[in-house]
Amino acid sequence: MSGQFNSITAQSRTDPNQNTGISIHNCTIRAADELAWSNITFQTYLGRPWKNYSRTIHMETFMDSLINPAGWIAWNGYFALSTLYYVEYNNTGPGSNTTNRVSWPTYQVINNATEAANFTVANFLLGDDWLP
Repeated sequence: MSGQFNSITAQSRTDPNQNTGISIHNCTIRAADELAWSNITFQTYLGRPWKNYSRTIHMETFMDSLINPAGWIAWNGYFALSTLYYVEYNNTGPGSNTTNRVSWPTYQVINNATEAANFTVANFLLGDDWLP
């Protein structure tokens, strides 16, 4: 159908104090070989808001060329664009270039490892407490 696209994430929070979000850390984002042809027809984005206060972080991840240069996409007009929190940190690959990313005030590229550490498994999910 016309207007279709791929969104890697669609995170949802209903309150800014909820301690939820999506953290994609040290991953590889690329099209499966049998679907790579569809990148010409369907654009792929890092994410879009599902509800207000959407929070998504992509860090230290390889992004192949399938990622649209804007990186992120709105879901419905300006819905949630003033309340979301989208961050990129130290990504690599042809799709990681942030030069032409969205200009939303709630999107940012961070360069501070201490700030990025807030979104690791150990800190964001308290993974050291429950993962073997």
